[in-house]
Amino acid sequence: MGNSRSGALSREVLAELRASTRYSEEELCRWYEGFQRQCPDGRIRRAEFERIYGTFFPNSEPQGYARHVFRSFDTNDDGTLDFREYIIALHLTSSGKTHLKLEWAFSLFDVDRNGEVSKSEVLEIITVSSGGHRGELGGGRGAGGAGGVAMGVPMWSPCPQDPNW
Repeated sequence: MGNSRSGALSREVLAELRASTRYSEEELCRWYEGFQRQCPDGRIRRAEFERIYGTFFPNSEPQGYARHVFRSFDTNDDGTLDFREYIIALHLTSSGKTHLKLEWAFSLFDVDRNGEVSKSEVLEIITVSSGGHRGELGGGRGAGGAGGVAMGVPMWSPCPQDPNW
């Protein structure tokens, strides 16, 4: 992700993230420093993601829903989120263009990744997002409540206002 010798964010990744998000070079570099402090190996594993996710949605089934959210962000399917995947996910869910949010939502609901969303996949996502209670979306603080939530995804640290993460 970064320069393996120095731990710095590579110029290529920085340029890609600047081009595809609204974040400045300064913001990205500060976030990368915080990301490296919290994740020295440069990766967030699913269990850690679920733990963090659970703090934002305490009344939901964090492992079930977080597993699906994590899957939709883990674009290279390696079981971890690297800095690039994390920043793209943060941007997409907090400020991305509507058509990109819709593409992400589709990937979230397309559990088996076959390019189609079935009724059973929709029910699975609704069930796990509501803490196991069908028909009650957003078992946590929800998009309109506290906690910085967009598209059902918590905007967990680092956030744009907290460069020290």
